[in-house]
Amino acid sequence: MHQLPANPLSINVKLEHQRLWWQTDDEDHMPERWSVSADVVDAPCPPENRHVADFSLVIADLRRERNLLDAPDLGDWAMEFIAETLIDPAEGRLHPDLDHKITPGIARMVIVRHVAVTPPWQGHGLGGALLAGALRAFAPSARLAVARVSPLDFINSSPDKVSAELASIRFGTLLERIGFEQWREVHFVDLQHPQLLDVRMELFEQYDDNSET
Repeated sequence: MHQLPANPLSINVKLEHQRLWWQTDDEDHMPERWSVSADVVDAPCPPENRHVADFSLVIADLRRERNLLDAPDLGDWAMEFIAETLIDPAEGRLHPDLDHKITPGIARMVIVRHVAVTPPWQGHGLGGALLAGALRAFAPSARLAVARVSPLDFINSSPDKVSAELASIRFGTLLERIGFEQWREVHFVDLQHPQLLDVRMELFEQYDDNSET
C-alpha cells in the first residue's frame, strides 16, 4: 500500500450550498445543491496532492411536490425512488417497510450524486470516512441519505464497461462500510446511524496513534 501524501488528520472538509444569486425564495432553490470539497490545509503536503476529494449532494424536501424541473438536480433514479417510497407527501411519510428502519426526524433526504477521491489518496478508506463526515453534518436537518450503485454512474469516468462495473462494486462496498444498506434498488442510511461516526473514529485512532510514534 502506497504512503499517503500527508497525515489525513490535516484534511479540511468544506461544504458549500450552491444557488443562483437571484434565487431568494425558499422554493427557488429547492432541491438544495451542496458541494463538498476535502483538502489538506496547514500541513506539509506536495502542492499537487493537497486536493483529496469532491462530493456532490442534493437535499430533497419530502413534503414538497416534485416536478420535472427537479430531475436534473435529483436524477431520474432519485425521482423514481421518492415517488415509490413516499406514501404521504403532506407529511413526508415513507413506505412503512423503510420508515421503521430510520430514526424519526425532519422529512428531508440527502441524495449522493457524485463521489470522487483523487488517486494519491485512494486505497486507504478515506473516501468512506470523508463521505460519512459530510453526511453526518446534515443529520440535524434530514432523516436519511440515499445513493445508487450502478455502472451507469461510472461509465463516463471509466475506460470501458468492465472498469465501470468494478467501480460500482467498490462504491457499493464503500457505502456498506459506512452503514448503508439496500432497499429495493437503492442504498440508504439513517443519518443517525452510529457507523457514520464509528468509521471516522477508526481512521482517527489509526492515524492519531501513528502521529505519536
